[in-house]
Amino acid sequence: MARRFRKTVKRAAITAGLEMSFLLSRLGLTASLRGRGVIFTLHHVRPADPRPFQPNRHLDITPDFLDAAIRALAGRGYRFIRLDDVPAALAEPEGAQPFAVFTLDDGFRNNRDHALPVFERHGVPFTIFVCKGLSERSHTMWWDTAATLIERRDRLAVCLPAGRLDLDCSTTRTKFEAFDALATLLLAGDETRSVAQLDASANAVGINPHALVSELIMDRDELAALARHPLVSYGAHTVSHRGLAALNDDELLREYNESADYVAAITGSRPLTFAYPYGDCRSATARTAGYADWAGFKLSVTTRPGTLAPAAMQSPQLLPRISLNGFYQKRRYVEALASGLPSKLAGG
Repeated sequence: MARRFRKTVKRAAITAGLEMSFLLSRLGLTASLRGRGVIFTLHHVRPADPRPFQPNRHLDITPDFLDAAIRALAGRGYRFIRLDDVPAALAEPEGAQPFAVFTLDDGFRNNRDHALPVFERHGVPFTIFVCKGLSERSHTMWWDTAATLIERRDRLAVCLPAGRLDLDCSTTRTKFEAFDALATLLLAGDETRSVAQLDASANAVGINPHALVSELIMDRDELAALARHPLVSYGAHTVSHRGLAALNDDELLREYNESADYVAAITGSRPLTFAYPYGDCRSATARTAGYADWAGFKLSVTTRPGTLAPAAMQSPQLLPRISLNGFYQKRRYVEALASGLPSKLAGG
C-alpha cells in the first residue's frame, strides 16, 4: 500500500513539473536548457488497453499520441533525423535548427503495425533496437511474464534466488503490489537464475513465457522485411536483455557482439548504435560504455533523461534519452520534455 501511494505522489509531482515546464518553455524561459536536440525512447505503440491491471503501462503509448508528439515538435521548429546522424548535427554551428530522434527498444511487432504508419505520414526516420534473444525466442521478458502470471492468479507463490514470495493477487490493488514486490525481489538476486525460476513458475500453471514473446516481438523474417523500409534503421540491444553491469567481461562482449552480428546478418551491415537494457545503472556504467566502444559502436544510448548539446559527444557511449511515457500522453508534455527542464529537475 505504501509503495503504491508513493508512486501516486511521484506521478502527481511529475505531472506538476511537466505543466510548469510547458508554461515556462512557452514563455521562452527554458531556451538555455533545450540544447541542440533530443533523443526519445519508446517501447510499445498500440491502441489503449482498458484493463485496470497494467503494471507496464509506462511502456505503452498510443498511435494518436505519437502523431501528436511529432506534430508538437514540428510546430516548435524541430527537424527529424536518424540516430546515426546525431554527431554531425551536434557539430553544426550554433543556431542550427533543433533536432529530434525517435528510437524504439526491443523490436515489438506493434512498432511495425502501429508506429510505422505514423512515422510514414510525417516522413520521420526511426531506429529499432533489436534484442536477438527475443527475436529468436531463446529468451523471455520477465516483466511481461510477471504481469501475465499475476493477472491470471488470485494467489501466487514464487521462489527466487533472493527469497520466496507468497502474494495476494485477488484484487487490482493487490496485483499491483504483488508485481512491485516480485520485480524488486527478482532484480535483487542473480537475474539469469531469477528469470529462469520465474519462467518455471509460469510454465507450471500453463503460461508459456516464450509464447508471450512470440506474440509480441518480430522474428528474424519480419525484421528483415521491415529493414527494407527507407525510414527504418536497426541498432543492437544485446542477446538476453540482462543488466550488463553484473556480467563478467566475456559475457559482456558476447552480448554486444552477438547482437550486432545478428543485426548485420539481417541488414547486411553491422550496426553503429547500441541501447543498454534498462538504460540505467543496471547496464549503463563507465565500464560497460568502455566495452561498447571496444565492440565498435559509435553511439550508445541510456534511459537517463536529458537533451543533447555538443558536449554530449565527449561521452558518445552514454547518451541520454527522454522517455515518452504512457502515463503522460499529452501533446504539451512533449514540448515540456523537449525543453530540457524536466530532465534538469530530475537531476539529468
